[in-house]
Amino acid sequence: MNQRRNFIRTASLATLSAPLLSFDSKKEWSLSNLNDHYSDTEDYWRMVRKQFPLKEGQTYFNNGTMGPTSSYVLDKMIHHMLHINKEAATVDYKNGSGPEILSGYFPYEGLRTKLGKIINCDFKEISLTQNATFGMNYVGMGLDLKAGDELLNTNQEHGGGFGAWQLLAKRKGCIYKQATMPVPANDPQEIFEAIFKDVTPKTKVIAIPHIVSVYGTVMPVKQICAEAKKRGIFTVLDGAQCVGHIDVDVKDIGCDAYYSSLHKWMLAPGGSGILYVNKDVVDKIWSTIASYNWENEDDHGFRLMQNGTGNPAQITGFEAAVDFFNTIGKNKWLDRVKELGTYLRNGLKEMPHVTISSSTNENMTAGITTYAVDGLTGPELQKTMWERERLQPRSVGSVLLRHSVHIYNSKEEIDKALKIIKSLG
Repeated sequence: MNQRRNFIRTASLATLSAPLLSFDSKKEWSLSNLNDHYSDTEDYWRMVRKQFPLKEGQTYFNNGTMGPTSSYVLDKMIHHMLHINKEAATVDYKNGSGPEILSGYFPYEGLRTKLGKIINCDFKEISLTQNATFGMNYVGMGLDLKAGDELLNTNQEHGGGFGAWQLLAKRKGCIYKQATMPVPANDPQEIFEAIFKDVTPKTKVIAIPHIVSVYGTVMPVKQICAEAKKRGIFTVLDGAQCVGHIDVDVKDIGCDAYYSSLHKWMLAPGGSGILYVNKDVVDKIWSTIASYNWENEDDHGFRLMQNGTGNPAQITGFEAAVDFFNTIGKNKWLDRVKELGTYLRNGLKEMPHVTISSSTNENMTAGITTYAVDGLTGPELQKTMWERERLQPRSVGSVLLRHSVHIYNSKEEIDKALKIIKSLG
């Protein structure tokens, strides 16, 4: 009996360790292939697809929820975790390189500088956060708001875009309001007017999405922020769906604060978020979480990221994902996302039994398209996609299907989806 138990235990351990050992034994992943030149653009993107451990025969179309990380990023994270666990005694902070075994106490200026170049700001204006929800809460809880102050969202917010403002309304007696957005939204001026219809002299904060999570609408945020600034209103943009999806230039936009989850379109590991607060207004934001540097006046971004001990391998993966993005190149990356999104929408527009809820104004769209098919619920359509071709977009609510496309997808995969949808008419 003991011999049998030992056999089962040994076999179980071998099964658990096999994937890690197999991955670890591979040749180390490199960024060099991403610089290769191909006469056929589609061949280049097929090569990029091979950089991801996504299962062959299955297609992931739900990047708007969570992006898969590349093998390069996974390789960096796994090797980091193995290293600090094997070398715990030699990487302990008292003996030298503390940041290798801790996170949450260090400024990570190199990573923040890379991120600042992507969104066009000084690294000291950037805080590393866990996700967009953290960024919203750091801003909301850090502002000196009082009873009667009006806080304006839209009726198309993600929970990570409205929760803090509703909490402040209940906790401090602020007045919470939602502007009603058009569906579909095809006119930027219509959105602008919908926002400012609900603005009054008591409005202190306008907190809106840069890209609407459900519909993928790219909002006219530059115009909205410019008008808000004239009225002395603090602007906070929910960019959870934006960095790595569309070009984000916070200085050109003119917002006071901007937050994003880079585990979506930047394809960083879970827990990779950023918060930007303009240096001209950051002294208005109290630190929400306090540790050693909660009063750091030289580096406010560092002040607002006092999170205590976290996962240092995640930081390693975060920086590796930024390097992956930069190696492909921002323009090439973003153009490909837009190209695939347009390709999907053009196919859907030809089908009379399809109703597109996303914008059909290509100046207001990117990689997210949300639509309905006559006679099917969203969950039924999602199930049909999976059963027929192992395609996995995401149903939203009872009717809609949200279809995200990214650089690891192909036009052939989109064609499979369009063929299924056409057959349902």
